Amino acid sequence: MDSFEINKIIAAILMVALLVVGLGKLSETIFYVKKPEIPGYGIQVENASIDSSNEEAAIEEKIDIVALMSMGDIATGEKIFKKCAACHSIIKGGENKIGPALYNVVGRKVGGIEDYKYSKALIEYNKEWTFEELNGFLTKPAGYIKGTKMSYAGLKNEEDRASVIKYLNQNSDAPIPLP
Repeated sequence: MDSFEINKIIAAILMVALLVVGLGKLSETIFYVKKPEIPGYGIQVENASIDSSNEEAAIEEKIDIVALMSMGDIATGEKIFKKCAACHSIIKGGENKIGPALYNVVGRKVGGIEDYKYSKALIEYNKEWTFEELNGFLTKPAGYIKGTKMSYAGLKNEEDRASVIKYLNQNSDAPIPLP
């Protein structure tokens, strides 16, 4: 192959590159599209003043605790609690583990064990563990009390929650009468 043929090959490659770039610039000129200042679409929301915490509170108020508690049973609660036993003790006089001991938890003040280091959110919560509070908390702990250290995803099944609450209530010196 002589130098003349090499020059033709290089010229062909350069012409193709120039043609591609030139066509791109030409098409941008012919088909000009004005870009928006802010990318995306504006969405108007009606009733934007609804607060998500108010929605959660309204949902929690609608739960019929009597009907919920009638779903569960203590034996099932004991089985389900085995997941919790990795972090919590349920026996009388049991030690705190990663989480606080849960013997006598129903009716106790939230964050009420003196020798356990609770998250700031639980200390400031200032309520008692009622059936309703336990139901809300066990649904999704981090969503119910923002800032809690408990990383458990929660019990979505209502029957499972009711069973665990009944089991927790039974493990007490003075179980609270069921609603």
